[in-house]
Amino acid sequence: MEINQFYIAGKFITPDGKEIIDLINPATEEKVGHVVSGSEKDVNDAVNSAQHAFTYASSLSLEQKKTILQEIIDGMDKRREEFAQVISEEMGAPIKVARGAQFSSGKVHFINTLKVIDGFSFSEVHDNITLNKLPVGPVGMITPWNWPLNQMCTKIASAIAAGTSFVLKPSEITPGAAQLFAEVVHKTSMPKGMFNLVHGYGATVGKAMSQHNDIEMISFTGSTRAGIDIQKTAADTIKRVSLELGGKSPNIILDDVDLEKAVNMGMKQCFFNTGQSCSSPTRMLIPEAMLDDATKYAVAAAGSMHTGDPQNEEIFLGPISNKIQYEKVQSLIQTGIDEGAKLACGGTGRPAGLDKGFYVKPTVFTNVNNKMTIAREEIFGPVICLIPYQDLDEAVEIANDSPYGLSSMISCADEAKGHEIAKRIRTGQVIVNRQSRGEFPAPFGGFKMSGNGREHGTFGIDEYLEVQAVIN
Repeated sequence: MEINQFYIAGKFITPDGKEIIDLINPATEEKVGHVVSGSEKDVNDAVNSAQHAFTYASSLSLEQKKTILQEIIDGMDKRREEFAQVISEEMGAPIKVARGAQFSSGKVHFINTLKVIDGFSFSEVHDNITLNKLPVGPVGMITPWNWPLNQMCTKIASAIAAGTSFVLKPSEITPGAAQLFAEVVHKTSMPKGMFNLVHGYGATVGKAMSQHNDIEMISFTGSTRAGIDIQKTAADTIKRVSLELGGKSPNIILDDVDLEKAVNMGMKQCFFNTGQSCSSPTRMLIPEAMLDDATKYAVAAAGSMHTGDPQNEEIFLGPISNKIQYEKVQSLIQTGIDEGAKLACGGTGRPAGLDKGFYVKPTVFTNVNNKMTIAREEIFGPVICLIPYQDLDEAVEIANDSPYGLSSMISCADEAKGHEIAKRIRTGQVIVNRQSRGEFPAPFGGFKMSGNGREHGTFGIDEYLEVQAVIN
């Protein structure tokens, strides 16, 4: 997997940057390839390409946009196994997850954008005022390593529908999916230069994009720390900044549920993708009288999740995607132990029988206090905190007692009651009695330190549009 070319102005070109970034398979800790890191000149070339192509992108008809979206869907389908293999090798996703959720969550954004674009109003008339929704201008997109296709595709699908050009910088840890995607785009009718791809480090490529005068918007998914830096850098040019950042999502389990079923569902959602999802429900809030039983069910669920070689079809938990993140997870597990949280299962070190690879023991902490570090910081691994509560008001208070506000879950027998509770939770989404969001393009984004703006569906398209009032 040697990535030596960028995609700029509709061509695969040799970049100006010369620095080589090794690509490491997290399951073996061995080098499996490299990617070239871009320079400021590479960013300038990509932005110039996007700026030149903006005229063509903004004049695309509805039918042309729909054709491009469908061409991408068809092109991705033809290369599904390639996407799955590269994602599994680069970031350790179990191959079943890579073929399923990792691939499908990317493709579905183009499907859903096709579903909503016909009904999207790009112009409305109110008395003597015409409201036009016009493309924002060249956009810089910066995406993370944990869902390398999903978070790239949600931005791109919406940008195509809006009719804007863009420059993408994927994570330097997982560049392969973006490179394959560029090859898919190359065979479509998308105007050349509308999509540009520059690989590299955030400190160089990402910073150059964030401060570039001719980038009118930055759409970033990643850590809260990096999001703050991007917003500060972008402030000098007053560009729009859309941020989807970290989370420490609560899962409120009420006392009227089938407890074993609810705990199992929460565990699967929390540990899916080896716990490396910003929306993972990592704080399970349990009625105090049910904590012992909930702990028993959580430990059993963790024990049933097989950890190992991501190429094994039976594996549910792969390795953590990179060494830095692995060491952070190990450190936070030790912090939980040191601060007095009760370790129900798991702990530091690799699971038995795994002597190499960034593998983490599936870990359950119980009787956690919400003030503990493990209840407040995003761990980003297969680690969950069970937190007891005495009544519903305390559960809501604990749920909202977080600097984050990305996602949450509620498990209850009375769904009407669940919807009322949802209104009290300060998060961008609340999942009631489900394991996942489903395929409907519900808006996704956070409150507080989890970011701003929304992605997916009509809300995602709106992110890339400016409102213009024409008065006559």
